[in-house]
Amino acid sequence: MSETRETRSAPLGLRILPSVKKALEEAAAEDHRPVASYVEKLLTEHLKAKGYLK
Repeated sequence: MSETRETRSAPLGLRILPSVKKALEEAAAEDHRPVASYVEKLLTEHLKAKGYLK
């Protein structure tokens, strides 16, 4: 059984409030992750919970 693996090649840029960015940086640091990795983790978990991702 072969599994197709995706590469992280789709950029996503967004503007957020400075207070949200600061909180995000703190949360990411607490989880020992870079901000981008932490955001990806949050989005992936949310999308799976809502049924958008398998």
